[in-house]
Amino acid sequence: MVKSTIIARVVDGLPLAASMDDEQAESELAEYKSQAKAIFKKLNLQSEPMCSIDSGPYYLHYLLDQGVCYLCICDKSLPRKLAFSYLDELSKEFYMSYGSEIEQSNLRPYAFIKFDTFIQKTKRIYEDSRTQQNMTKLNEDLRDVTQIMTKNMEDLLWRGDSLDRMSTLSYQLRGESEKYRKATRRLNLEALYRKYGIPTAIILGFILVIYLRYKLF
Repeated sequence: MVKSTIIARVVDGLPLAASMDDEQAESELAEYKSQAKAIFKKLNLQSEPMCSIDSGPYYLHYLLDQGVCYLCICDKSLPRKLAFSYLDELSKEFYMSYGSEIEQSNLRPYAFIKFDTFIQKTKRIYEDSRTQQNMTKLNEDLRDVTQIMTKNMEDLLWRGDSLDRMSTLSYQLRGESEKYRKATRRLNLEALYRKYGIPTAIILGFILVIYLRYKLF
Protein backbone atom coordinates (compact mmCIF):
# COMPACT_ATOMS: atom_id res chain seq x y z
CA MET A 1 0.00 0.00 0.00
CA VAL A 2 1.21 3.52 -0.81
CA LYS A 3 1.37 5.39 2.50
CA SER A 4 2.46 8.85 1.38
CA THR A 5 3.74 10.71 -1.67
CA ILE A 6 6.02 13.74 -2.09
CA ILE A 7 7.01 15.52 -5.29
CA ALA A 8 10.08 17.77 -5.32
CA ARG A 9 12.30 19.65 -7.74
CA VAL A 10 15.64 17.92 -8.25
CA VAL A 11 17.98 20.93 -8.56
CA ASP A 12 17.16 22.38 -5.13
CA GLY A 13 14.88 19.88 -3.38
CA LEU A 14 11.96 22.32 -3.33
CA PRO A 15 8.76 20.41 -2.48
CA LEU A 16 6.21 21.00 -5.22
CA ALA A 17 3.29 18.81 -4.10
CA ALA A 18 2.45 16.06 -1.62
CA SER A 19 -0.38 13.83 -0.52
CA MET A 20 -2.57 15.25 2.25
CA ASP A 21 -2.20 12.57 4.91
CA ASP A 22 -4.38 12.24 8.02
CA GLU A 23 -3.06 12.95 11.52
CA GLN A 24 -2.33 9.30 12.30
CA ALA A 25 -0.34 8.85 9.10
CA GLU A 26 1.52 12.09 9.73
CA SER A 27 2.54 10.83 13.17
CA GLU A 28 3.52 7.36 11.96
CA LEU A 29 5.45 8.61 8.94
CA ALA A 30 7.15 11.69 10.41
CA GLU A 31 10.57 9.99 10.57
CA TYR A 32 10.30 8.62 7.03
CA LYS A 33 9.20 11.97 5.62
CA SER A 34 12.31 13.49 7.19
CA GLN A 35 14.32 10.79 5.45
CA ALA A 36 12.61 11.70 2.17
CA LYS A 37 13.75 15.32 2.60
CA ALA A 38 17.29 14.07 3.23
CA ILE A 39 17.09 12.08 -0.01
CA PHE A 40 15.99 15.19 -1.94
CA LYS A 41 19.11 16.99 -0.68
CA LYS A 42 21.31 14.20 -2.06
CA LEU A 43 19.75 14.16 -5.51
CA ASN A 44 21.08 15.90 -8.59
CA LEU A 45 20.58 15.62 -12.32
CA GLN A 46 23.21 12.83 -12.46
CA SER A 47 21.44 10.69 -9.87
CA GLU A 48 19.99 7.28 -10.60
CA PRO A 49 16.62 7.82 -12.34
CA MET A 50 14.92 5.11 -10.26
CA CYS A 51 15.79 3.79 -6.83
CA SER A 52 14.30 1.82 -3.93
CA ILE A 53 15.52 2.69 -0.45
CA ASP A 54 14.99 0.22 2.38
CA SER A 55 13.97 1.87 5.65
CA GLY A 56 12.52 -0.23 8.48
CA PRO A 57 9.00 -1.43 7.60
CA TYR A 58 8.85 0.66 4.42
CA TYR A 59 10.44 1.22 1.05
CA LEU A 60 10.97 4.73 -0.22
CA HIS A 61 10.75 4.46 -4.01
CA TYR A 62 11.62 7.40 -6.20
CA LEU A 63 11.46 8.21 -9.90
CA LEU A 64 13.25 11.14 -11.55
CA ASP A 65 11.66 12.62 -14.65
CA GLN A 66 12.08 16.00 -16.36
CA GLY A 67 13.92 17.48 -13.38
CA VAL A 68 11.31 16.37 -10.84
CA CYS A 69 11.53 13.65 -8.18
CA TYR A 70 8.41 11.60 -7.46
CA LEU A 71 8.79 9.72 -4.18
CA CYS A 72 6.41 7.40 -2.37
CA ILE A 73 6.61 5.69 1.01
CA CYS A 74 5.18 2.19 0.68
CA ASP A 75 4.60 -0.96 2.66
CA LYS A 76 7.13 -3.60 1.69
CA SER A 77 4.27 -5.86 0.61
CA LEU A 78 3.54 -3.62 -2.39
CA PRO A 79 5.25 -5.06 -5.49
CA ARG A 80 7.95 -2.75 -6.81
CA LYS A 81 6.48 -2.87 -10.30
CA LEU A 82 3.26 -1.38 -8.97
CA ALA A 83 5.10 1.27 -6.97
CA PHE A 84 7.00 2.48 -10.03
CA SER A 85 3.93 2.21 -12.22
CA TYR A 86 2.17 4.48 -9.70
CA LEU A 87 5.02 7.00 -9.78
CA ASP A 88 5.08 6.86 -13.58
CA GLU A 89 1.39 7.77 -13.73
CA LEU A 90 1.97 10.69 -11.37
CA SER A 91 4.92 11.95 -13.40
CA LYS A 92 3.00 11.99 -16.67
CA GLU A 93 -0.01 13.82 -15.20
CA PHE A 94 2.08 16.26 -13.18
CA TYR A 95 4.28 17.24 -16.10
CA MET A 96 1.27 17.62 -18.38
CA SER A 97 -0.38 19.91 -15.79
CA TYR A 98 2.58 21.94 -14.50
CA GLY A 99 5.55 21.20 -16.73
CA SER A 100 5.87 24.77 -17.97
CA GLU A 101 5.99 26.15 -14.39
CA ILE A 102 8.39 23.74 -12.69
CA GLU A 103 11.57 25.75 -13.29
CA GLN A 104 10.23 29.11 -12.14
CA SER A 105 12.61 30.62 -9.58
CA ASN A 106 9.87 32.28 -7.50
CA LEU A 107 7.91 29.11 -6.72
CA ARG A 108 6.81 28.68 -3.13
CA PRO A 109 6.98 25.28 -1.38
CA TYR A 110 4.02 23.07 -2.29
CA ALA A 111 2.97 25.46 -5.04
CA PHE A 112 1.04 22.65 -6.74
CA ILE A 113 -0.67 21.18 -3.68
CA LYS A 114 -3.90 20.91 -5.70
CA PHE A 115 -2.26 17.93 -7.39
CA ASP A 116 -3.20 15.99 -4.25
CA THR A 117 -6.60 15.32 -5.84
CA PHE A 118 -4.94 13.25 -8.57
CA ILE A 119 -2.54 11.64 -6.07
CA GLN A 120 -5.41 10.42 -3.88
CA LYS A 121 -7.39 9.13 -6.85
CA THR A 122 -4.39 7.24 -8.21
CA LYS A 123 -3.37 5.94 -4.78
CA ARG A 124 -6.80 4.34 -4.31
CA ILE A 125 -6.34 2.42 -7.55
CA TYR A 126 -3.08 0.92 -6.22
CA GLU A 127 -4.29 0.12 -2.70
CA ASP A 128 -4.71 -3.61 -3.29
CA SER A 129 -2.13 -5.32 -5.50
CA ARG A 130 -4.47 -8.31 -5.89
CA THR A 131 -7.21 -6.46 -7.79
CA GLN A 132 -7.66 -7.50 -11.40
CA GLN A 133 -6.58 -4.08 -12.65
CA ASN A 134 -3.32 -4.18 -10.69
CA MET A 135 -2.66 -7.80 -11.63
CA THR A 136 -2.96 -6.69 -15.24
CA LYS A 137 -0.51 -3.83 -14.59
CA LEU A 138 1.96 -6.28 -13.06
CA ASN A 139 1.74 -8.56 -16.10
CA GLU A 140 1.87 -5.80 -18.72
CA ASP A 141 4.58 -3.63 -17.20
CA LEU A 142 7.79 -4.50 -19.03
CA ARG A 143 9.98 -2.56 -16.59
CA ASP A 144 12.74 -4.80 -15.21
CA VAL A 145 12.69 -3.89 -11.53
CA THR A 146 15.69 -6.13 -10.85
CA GLN A 147 17.81 -3.48 -12.58
CA ILE A 148 16.58 -0.71 -10.27
CA MET A 149 19.15 0.21 -7.66
CA THR A 150 18.30 -0.68 -4.05
CA LYS A 151 19.92 1.18 -1.17
CA ASN A 152 19.76 1.04 2.59
CA MET A 153 18.67 4.23 4.34
CA GLU A 154 21.35 3.88 7.00
CA ASP A 155 24.05 3.71 4.35
CA LEU A 156 22.70 6.84 2.68
CA LEU A 157 22.33 8.94 5.83
CA TRP A 158 25.31 7.82 7.92
CA ARG A 159 27.86 6.24 5.60
CA GLY A 160 27.67 8.75 2.80
CA ASP A 161 26.51 6.42 0.04
CA SER A 162 25.81 8.17 -3.24
CA LEU A 163 22.71 8.09 -5.42
CA ASP A 164 24.68 9.09 -8.50
CA ARG A 165 24.73 6.99 -11.64
CA MET A 166 28.52 6.83 -11.44
CA SER A 167 28.45 4.88 -8.18
CA THR A 168 26.12 2.34 -9.74
CA LEU A 169 28.21 2.25 -12.91
CA SER A 170 31.28 1.51 -10.82
CA TYR A 171 29.44 -1.37 -9.13
CA GLN A 172 28.29 -2.70 -12.48
CA LEU A 173 31.82 -2.46 -13.90
CA ARG A 174 33.17 -4.46 -10.97
CA GLY A 175 30.53 -7.11 -11.67
CA GLU A 176 31.34 -7.15 -15.38
CA SER A 177 35.05 -7.38 -14.59
CA GLU A 178 34.44 -10.43 -12.39
CA LYS A 179 32.37 -12.04 -15.16
CA TYR A 180 35.17 -11.33 -17.63
CA ARG A 181 37.78 -12.95 -15.37
CA LYS A 182 35.63 -16.07 -14.97
CA ALA A 183 34.99 -16.28 -18.70
CA THR A 184 38.70 -15.82 -19.46
CA ARG A 185 39.63 -18.57 -16.98
CA ARG A 186 37.09 -20.93 -18.55
CA LEU A 187 38.31 -20.18 -22.09
CA ASN A 188 41.92 -20.76 -21.04
CA LEU A 189 41.01 -24.14 -19.58
CA GLU A 190 39.13 -25.07 -22.75
CA ALA A 191 42.14 -24.02 -24.85
CA LEU A 192 44.47 -26.13 -22.72
CA TYR A 193 42.13 -29.09 -23.06
CA ARG A 194 41.97 -28.73 -26.86
CA LYS A 195 45.76 -28.43 -27.07
CA TYR A 196 46.85 -31.11 -24.62
CA GLY A 197 43.73 -33.11 -23.81
CA ILE A 198 43.89 -35.71 -26.59
CA PRO A 199 47.68 -36.29 -26.42
CA THR A 200 47.46 -36.57 -22.64
CA ALA A 201 44.61 -39.07 -22.92
CA ILE A 202 46.62 -41.14 -25.45
CA ILE A 203 49.71 -41.16 -23.22
CA LEU A 204 47.67 -42.10 -20.14
CA GLY A 205 45.97 -44.83 -22.13
CA PHE A 206 49.31 -46.18 -23.33
CA ILE A 207 50.71 -46.18 -19.77
CA LEU A 208 47.60 -47.96 -18.54
CA VAL A 209 47.97 -50.66 -21.22
CA ILE A 210 51.67 -51.19 -20.31
CA TYR A 211 50.79 -51.34 -16.62
CA LEU A 212 47.99 -53.88 -17.14
CA ARG A 213 50.18 -55.97 -19.46
CA TYR A 214 52.95 -56.31 -16.87
CA LYS A 215 50.48 -56.74 -14.05
CA LEU A 216 48.61 -59.58 -15.73
CA PHE A 217 51.54 -61.30 -17.36
